[in-house]
Amino acid sequence: MKIGIAKDGDFVSQHFGHCEGFEVFQVEDNKICGRETVLNPGHRPGFLPPYLAEKGVNLVIAGGMGATAQELFQSRGISVIVGAQGKIEDVLDKYLKGELVSSGSICEEHMHQGHCHD
Repeated sequence: MKIGIAKDGDFVSQHFGHCEGFEVFQVEDNKICGRETVLNPGHRPGFLPPYLAEKGVNLVIAGGMGATAQELFQSRGISVIVGAQGKIEDVLDKYLKGELVSSGSICEEHMHQGHCHD
């Protein structure tokens, strides 16, 4: 399984489409067996879901994400967890322990000047 975490520095990005990149972890038997950084080639509506799908990502974790992006991931069989915050390694550890739950929130950044709302 490949897990892509939207990142800004060492922290989970709160704005998926505008993150600096993705930390992509290869996980097998609940253990990390590979890691790479994939830079965000720039925010273009609808681009990132197929881009990450081509990289083999099965799960995307972010702070906030718009409804369209969530739908595009789900249509490709890619799971989404939103509402995550904190250091990337801590969030991944929570996920591997089964403690990370999606808030299900929708980021409305285009309607609310960059702020995410539930």
